[in-house]
This record gives sequence, C-alpha cells and structure tokens, in this order.
Amino acid sequence: MTKLIDVAKAAGVSIATVSRVLNNPETVNADTQQRVQQAIKSLNFRPSRVAQRLRSKGGNSKIIGLVLPDIQNPFYVDVIRGIEEVMYEHGYAAIMCNFAQDEKRERLYLDILKSESIDGLIVAPVHGRDQKVAGLVLSGLPIVCIDRGLTGVEADVVLVDNQQGAYDAVSHLIKLGHRRIAYISGLPQIPTSRARLAGYEMAFRENELVVDEELIKYGDSKHESGMKLTEELLALPTPPTALFTGNNLITLGALETIHRQGLKIPEEIALVGFDDMYWSISLNPPLTAVKQPGFEMGKRAAELLFQRIKDPSRPTAKVVFDAKLQVRSSCGATTIKTS
Repeated sequence: MTKLIDVAKAAGVSIATVSRVLNNPETVNADTQQRVQQAIKSLNFRPSRVAQRLRSKGGNSKIIGLVLPDIQNPFYVDVIRGIEEVMYEHGYAAIMCNFAQDEKRERLYLDILKSESIDGLIVAPVHGRDQKVAGLVLSGLPIVCIDRGLTGVEADVVLVDNQQGAYDAVSHLIKLGHRRIAYISGLPQIPTSRARLAGYEMAFRENELVVDEELIKYGDSKHESGMKLTEELLALPTPPTALFTGNNLITLGALETIHRQGLKIPEEIALVGFDDMYWSISLNPPLTAVKQPGFEMGKRAAELLFQRIKDPSRPTAKVVFDAKLQVRSSCGATTIKTS
C-alpha cells in the first residue's frame, strides 16, 4: 500500500508538504502542487479518510451520517438514492445506520456518528420529541430531518403532506360509497402516523360521517403487523368494506391476508395504500396508492444539509412535498351499495 512518505519521495518534497497539498492546497505554490499531484497519480495513492479526519480542523471529514428507521421500506430506499446522488456530486461519503424504530439503537448510532466527527447528519427522528436529535441540533451540528420533524426545536426538515395524502385517499373511498373504512396505522408516536390518522378523520368529518374506533388499528409499520391487523379487522362481526394502509410494508401484509382468505379485490374488499411503489401497477388488480416523492425528498434534504454546512447561521427551512393519489383498480370503478 502506497504511503504518504512514498509520495513525498517521488515528488522530492517533505511529508508535511504532501499533507498541505491534500488538505490546504492554497498554501502550496503551483509548481510544487503539480509535482505532488503527479506523484499521487503515478503511485495510485488514495488518502486515508481516517487520517484526513484526524488532521482536519473545523470539521472537514467529507462524511455525512444517515440515520433512518427501516431500510427494508422501499420508500427509504428511494430517499437514500436521492441523498447519495447529491453527496456524490459534493465528493462526500455516508455512514448509514438503520435503527429499526428502536429508540435505544437510535441513540447508540447517534453517539457513534458524533464520535466519528461527521460534517452533518440527515435523520428521521424516532418521534417528534426526540431529545437526542434535538440536543445535536442545539449543539450546532448541521442536521436535516427527513420524513419526520421535531417539536420545540428549530431544524431544517423535508416532509410530505401526509394529512392531505391520507385525506385524499379516504375521500376517494367515501366517494365510491364506502362507509366502513379501516385504517391500519404505523406506531402512533411517529409524526407521520398521526398526520395520516388526522387526514383519515378529516375525510370522515367533512363527509358528515362518524369515525368507528374499532376500525382503527395500530401496528409497527411492518409486514407482519399488516397481516395480523387485517385478520383482526376481517374477523369483526361487521368487517370493513375498504382498507387504508399506513405504509407499503403494511400494504403487503394486508394483501397477504386478503389473498389467503380468498377475498376478491375490489369486489369484496377495497384497498388504498400510503406509498406508491414500483410494484403497485404489477399487482392484480393494480394498487391505488398515495405517492411520496422519496427520491426528490432525499435530494432536497442533502441540498439543505450542504447549505447548512456552508452557512450555519442561515434561517431554518421546512420543505413540504405534495402526496399525490394514484387511482387504479384496487378500489373499483363503480359506487358500492350502502345500507
């Protein structure tokens, strides 16, 4: 492995000069810079990021922390893709952590990332009053929250309009004649879950309908809870005629239960999911779903983070993307009969 001393010998300069070319090139004259760069190229030298962090003053690790709740969720995969595109353009790398909706694990990962002297952090807080993330914001670490915001702390945040998206989905079902519409939610402490519930309830209120609490179920945003809670709903004396599922993994679980029980979609049970994934149009029938622009959200979060790194004192920004209902066949095209 080529070392710094090898580059110095090839260029005929000191190790300190090579280090200055790598970290503070403006302090080295053009001829010396050229000799060092030629030596680096000919020896195929790759600077150690660890060493660069140790030498860095004022934070210049070229590393961003990324802390997300569930990388099994295709929505977060799209978010990561958007973040990575912007980071690549800036010459940055990421340390990615998946805390699996576990607050203790989230705190551990945040401590590790802080010890790595990251330049900034993109995080989906475990809940709105996440004191660990709030403390890092107040400490001055550049942070952008994505998908979930913080309460009581000013921080950059990139969100989707969850309430409006849920409202549109449930209103669509109501217009088709459904009255017993169930909602399978993620964890209730998650801001997105609460916002989607608010949209669900708003659609009922505006159509002068009463919300039936037995039709609202809370899970953990996983495939298994979608299966289990759908089973519970379908076992009710008067089961729902339609399901609104809180994320794509819950949707998959609901679909598995529906198919296992031999029910026809949409004739016997209609379905709308929050999250429109690439596989939605491949289902039979194609899934009506609320589309979140995960890739664009990731890009915007990364852009805001680099702006924050460059200008720590700028005002905080809140970016809210639209959530758009993609109407397909899983709800049916005709109005159902109501009693």
